[in-house]
Amino acid sequence: MIDGNLKKRLITSIILFTILALLLNYNFILIYCIILFGTISILEFTNLLKKINSNIVLKFLYVSIFIVYILYFSLLIFYNLNHGKEIKVITVFILLICIFSDIGGLIFGKTFKGPKLTSISPNKTISGSAGSIISSLIILFIFVNLYDYGIPFYKLFILTVSISLLSQAGDILFSYLKRKAKVKDTGNLLPGHGGVLDRFDGILIGLPIGNELFYFLI
Repeated sequence: MIDGNLKKRLITSIILFTILALLLNYNFILIYCIILFGTISILEFTNLLKKINSNIVLKFLYVSIFIVYILYFSLLIFYNLNHGKEIKVITVFILLICIFSDIGGLIFGKTFKGPKLTSISPNKTISGSAGSIISSLIILFIFVNLYDYGIPFYKLFILTVSISLLSQAGDILFSYLKRKAKVKDTGNLLPGHGGVLDRFDGILIGLPIGNELFYFLI
């Protein structure tokens, strides 16, 4: 039986997949989503810091670093999705690994439960982490059957597992920040997910580093 929260997450994920399909084909939607995502992410991050640290200088420093990172992330997305089919496919491949890693981790964690992965995030389990990797490998097998870029399978395997682990690391990082701020979610914009950062925390880490890893491995 799927609980109510999982149903909400799955419905929201379907909506996000639809938006992803649209922004791949329409630049004005891509630009709008990037601006909206960036703005809300910065606001949510700033709100988290307000609850964690009262030092104005440190808050300004951390927010400034985060803004620069979001700008880099946004430019990377826009560039990659507008410069040839190959780069676009690779970017979508990395995005899907992050997304499926998140969904797989949730489903496996709720289904098999078991030992906790870390005390930082009590809801994260070893079974969930394994499920994240297994789910991301589904994307790998789909990718290698649809596209042939002449890249050895073992390199793509290493890349896929690495991106899944990076995505999980991003999730744990923001879980740590939320725990420090004593809040459950970074916001309430997305039903079943919370805020924008709750949904995209793994992608924020997995996509940029995964992009660099891809070109390093090939």
